[in-house]
Formats: sequence, C-alpha cells, structure tokens
Amino acid sequence: MLSHLSAEMPRALQHLVSRQHPAADGAAELPRRGFLKLALGSGFALGVAPQTVFAQADKPAEPAGLKPTQQPAAFVQIARDGTVTVTVNRLEFGQGVQTALPLVLAEELDADWSKVRSQLGTNDMAYADPLFGMHLTGGSTALKHSYTQYRELGARARAMLVSAAAARWNTDAARLRTEAGHVIGPGGRKLAYGALADEAMKQPVPEKVALKDPKQFKLIGQPTTRLDARAKSSGRQDFGIDVRRPGQLTAVIARPPVFGAKLRSVNDSAARAVKGVKAVLRVPLDRGGEGVAVVADGYWPAKTARDALQLDWATDAVEKVDSERQLAQYRELARQPGAKHFDADMAPLASAPRRIEAEFVFPYLAHAPMEPLNCTVEIGEQGATLWVGSQMPGLDGMAAARVLGLKPEQVRVNVQSAGGGFGRRAIPSSEYVVEACAIAKAAQAAGLKAPVRTVWSREDDIRGGYYRPMHVHRAQIGFDERGRVLAWDHTIVGQSIIGGTFFEQMMVKNGVDQTAVEGMRAPYPLPMRLTVHHPKVNVPVLWWRSVGSTHTAFVMETLIDQIARETQQDPVAYRMALFGDAHPRHRAALQLAVDKSGYRQRTLPAGRAWGVAVHESFDSVVAYVVEASVKDGEPVLHKITAGVHCNLVVNPRTVEAQVQGAALMGLGMCLPGAAITLKDGVVEQSNFGDYRVARITEMPEVAVHTVPSADPPTGMGEPGLPPLAPAFANAIARLTGKPLRELPFKLG
Repeated sequence: MLSHLSAEMPRALQHLVSRQHPAADGAAELPRRGFLKLALGSGFALGVAPQTVFAQADKPAEPAGLKPTQQPAAFVQIARDGTVTVTVNRLEFGQGVQTALPLVLAEELDADWSKVRSQLGTNDMAYADPLFGMHLTGGSTALKHSYTQYRELGARARAMLVSAAAARWNTDAARLRTEAGHVIGPGGRKLAYGALADEAMKQPVPEKVALKDPKQFKLIGQPTTRLDARAKSSGRQDFGIDVRRPGQLTAVIARPPVFGAKLRSVNDSAARAVKGVKAVLRVPLDRGGEGVAVVADGYWPAKTARDALQLDWATDAVEKVDSERQLAQYRELARQPGAKHFDADMAPLASAPRRIEAEFVFPYLAHAPMEPLNCTVEIGEQGATLWVGSQMPGLDGMAAARVLGLKPEQVRVNVQSAGGGFGRRAIPSSEYVVEACAIAKAAQAAGLKAPVRTVWSREDDIRGGYYRPMHVHRAQIGFDERGRVLAWDHTIVGQSIIGGTFFEQMMVKNGVDQTAVEGMRAPYPLPMRLTVHHPKVNVPVLWWRSVGSTHTAFVMETLIDQIARETQQDPVAYRMALFGDAHPRHRAALQLAVDKSGYRQRTLPAGRAWGVAVHESFDSVVAYVVEASVKDGEPVLHKITAGVHCNLVVNPRTVEAQVQGAALMGLGMCLPGAAITLKDGVVEQSNFGDYRVARITEMPEVAVHTVPSADPPTGMGEPGLPPLAPAFANAIARLTGKPLRELPFKLG
C-alpha cells in the first residue's frame, strides 16, 4: 500500500490541511421515548501541525538542521542500570518492527542487546514517517523508510555518550571507542552508558554522523528473537483491546444491515433494562449511516443490551448490492474500453498464430485480523487521550480533535500493539476512531465522566465493510509458437480504493487508481494495452495486504505460465528468457527458489506437480516454487520454497516469519469460502464459520531463503503474499490441464 506517494506527499499534506471541514456535534443520549437526532461531520485533517515532543525537559536545543524525526531524545531512553528503551515510530501488528528498528538503532549505538527494550510511540511529529512527513505504518515502508533514520539516531546518541565520557575524563573523544553499552578509554577504562546518560543528553546533538560499514555489523543480519516473542507466546502481550483505565466503560454499536442505512424507529426499553447498561446513544456512522451505541460497565452487558434492541432500518434510499448482479455488470464493463493506463498496438492480435482469451474473478475480501477494531477514549479537562492500534495515529488524532472540539495538540494518541490489521487500521476517514470519540463525547454529555472503550465484535468486523475490492479481469493475448507475445489487450474492473480520499490527487492518474494496476505487465516486456473501469458501488473498500498485487500477480503469473505450457516451454526457463538482463533481482530470487527446492532435480511423489511464480511488490521480489496435488477434488498445497530479494536482511527470523505468514494468508485466498458476498445489500458472512481463513492444519512446509545483499532494506510485510496463489494455481493446472481463473479456486 502507498508505495507511490513519496514524491508528491508534501503537496498533498499542504492541500489537506487547507481543506475546510464541518464541525462534529457527536452522538446523543437516547431518551426512553425516542431519539434526538444529531449530525456528525466526517471531516478529517492530517496530523501535520506542530505537537508537543514527549521527551526530557532539559534536552539541548535542536540544531537548526535537524527535524524532530532526527532527534535522539524522542527515541532513546537510557536508564541508570543501562537498559536502553527505543521508541518505535510505527504500529507493531505482527510484522516485527518493534524488534527490527531497535536492532538497527542498537547497532549504531553499540548497545548491549540483552538490555534493549522497545515501546511504541504516539502522534507526536517526531514519530512521523521521515519520507512522507505523516504518521504511517503501511506499504511495507517501516524498515525501508526508517532504516537510515534509526541508524543515524543510534549514531547520534553514541556520539553524545562519547562526548560526555570525553568531558568527564578530560580527554579527546577521538581516543574513545564504544562496545556493548560502554565507552572505553585509554588503558581500558570503562564507563557504562547508564552512568553517562544524564550528561550525554546535555551534549549538543551532532547534525552529521558517520555510519558503520555493513562489514562491521554485529547485530544487523543476525537471526534475532523478537523482543515481544516471550510475551506473545505466553499470552501476556497487551493489545489495544486490553486497555483498562480506572472507571472505564465499554461501548458496542448496532450497525445497519445495509451500508449507509438510517434508523426509522427504535425500541430500546429492553436494552436499558440490562444490568450494567449506563447509556444508549444514537451515533452517526461512516458513509452517512446511523447506528445505536450501548455503553455499559463491560463488554458482555453492552453486547447483551445491543442484542435486545428492536431496530427498524430505512434502507430504501441506499443501493442494495447483490453479488450475482454485480458480477454480471462487471463482466459487461470488462468488454468495453475504459480509462487507459498502458497503450500498445493491438493490430497483431487478430493475426496471431495462438490466442488466449481469459476472464478472472476476484471477490471482496475482509481483513479479518484476530483482534477486532477497538479504540479507548479518555476526555480530561485539558484534552483527550486515545489508546488505539492505529496505522495512522497523526491522522486519527486530528480526526479525534475535530470530533471532540479540541485543538490537535490537545489530543494524544498512544499507539498500542495490534493483533493484525492488514490495512484495516489505516482508514483515511478515521472511521472507527471517529465513532469512538463521538460515543465518548456523548457519554460525557450524559454525565458519564469515564473513559470509554468502543469494541467491534467479530461479526461487526466481518460485516463492517472496507473490504479488498471485487475485481474482474479480461485478457486477450496473441502470441507465436515460441511464446513471443505479439499483443496483450487487458481490462480491469473494480472499485477505486483511493477515490474520494486525500490520496486521490497523488494516486489517481487519468482516471486510473494506481493501486488497481500495480503489478501489471512488469517485469515482462509485453506489448500491452491496459484499460480500467472504476464503478461506484455501495460497498466500502480499502487496501488489503499487498493491495493491487492480490489480483494482478495472479493474473500475470498464471497467464505467463499458460503461455509457457502451450508452447511446451519450462516455466522457469520461459520467465528467465523474458527477464533478459533487465531484472537481476527477479532472476536471483527465482533461481534461489529453484535451486533450494530441487525443482526438476528430484522426482515428486505420484500425483504431485511443481508450480512456479515470481512477483515484485513494495520493492521486494518473492519467488515461490511449490508442490501441490488434488485430493478428493480439493487442491492441496504440500511444500513452499521461497526465494526472497529484499536487499539487506536486518533480521532473518523476521523475514522468515513474514514470508510464512504472507504465504498462509495467500493460501487462504484460494480456499473455498474465502469470499465476502452480498444479497440485497446485506453481507452474507459473519464469522470464521462462514468466512474462511487458512488454519494451522492447512499450513504446508515452508522454507525461506534470501538473496545476500548490502543495499538498504526494502519492504517485507506484504511481498510474500501475491505470488503464492498463482504458484499454487499453476501446479494444479499442470495436474488437471485446466487453468484456474477464479479465487477462491473452483476445480469443478
């Protein structure tokens, strides 16, 4: 997600801050005999205004050339016992950034890794993405964008410690060195970092620092156990949903069955009679809808009361999407020219010796993180504090300020670890944060002077929208007997996830949402004409792990494989020939996967076949060689061998874990039941009983191998997902003789 932004982000931020938004009035207490209807503005602004830096009061003045993101005081705390606590400027939701960034900083700091701890940051501007200038965890940018930043932070803190030691010893700093949390002087004298920390913080912050040669690394590149591994494996890790504040109340929301619907009438008497219920509130919801929030002294009484509400919904004024009708409409659009993204001469298509005509169908997908959405809001006399697992805490803080009628600097967002997200915790409208703040404000107006935690249930999450969009692809390909593509005419139909958001000016070009077409054509030198339709549909959509590549990789890699099969070429050799000399990283990743898998060097068990795919997303390349079979009419994935090129590997264990998790999520896309469907505007799925995700019993053997590199690291949170489904499909196609054109797989 968001891999196209860096060049144009500053202009977008200026535009966004200058926008005018309606005031937010919040939610209202529901009297017993009716509702007081209030409107809530859905406006938001990005957290780019100066905010208080949460650091030591006696820190030295910032050098004029350094930004808040470059100041060690906001990122490094060294206790007297030598414990080093590193503040992470991203959300940790399983990708391992809470270990990777401290590891990078500790390398340049020469810290004792056994004494390094980590914590998550806030919406303070020190913790903004140093390239984008906004708070963001997404697009596999965390390590990619902050690698140099955290190295320099560590190097600056180390230089300040050395200066403090030099001053104490009255010697030249050039005569000192550092190692394992100590400054070492002539004659072997030592001073622990803990003993120098207070003096070091008073030293000038150097604007320029020399960084280590990668050959000097002692921590970076070594397999390292995650700092949060013990807490997570033992059940002691706290997530946003676990926040407990004194006197805290819990709220749940009854949402409309059709997106955007409003309430016609309500009978809330039974709900109010539930023990523990403190208030029943009418709340304006995202996209113009309305709902009812129940506030109680715990989740169970709140949910019980919500279930007791008698609600009559007015759905006549909103579109009622039906998946079958929608598919027919998309298929019709796919046969019509749309907005052009690529253009090429299609004349050779008619006379090509060989042709492929293919239609692909991809359903809506829910993010379905293990921890549903939640946000805790505490309103005080001087401002408000939020506890939330946010991918965009600056944006969410600004949205909260608007709803609560506060200045941006009066809202502090404490970023909490999240149990997954896959994009769902990065909402341009700050949807679930706005709802939580509106409820907290209304509860306070009703006399409830307490923090309020708004929690989504699993059913709320599955039915709540912001899905990966449904897509239909249509391809017509002409090629010769050698597999040389002469013309490739391609159309994509799917909702834009960027349209209507503040990213639109940067990422919608000539009517084409760039996230919908990422992964098309490259790395293959194909004469392609690509056109796109973005119909408007009453289903909220959003980026989903690996964004456009969730569908484009499948289309490209299964069609390339089909051309290789039909021209009787080895699929690996065919891809290598197409790469030529232009894509060395693709070649290296694919060759590594081939070599490590034993592809065609060993005999597979009867009934199994090889499958191959390679794809670049978020500047990293992942190639898969898989072994698969068909058992009782169902596809079975047995083994995955991955070749990964993500440049320098900071922590091999994190890369391995990310590829394993992404591969399992990619496998889940293939399984029957992995689809969100709608009937008369109502989402038909509600929980893991009818919305399928891959389970541990379906996890194949996975071996992950990385291409050595000293270049700065690229992203790894998302690139492991896209090539899994096509590699699996290509293996099944070799067994059945029929290419797969739909996710989830349908073999019948």
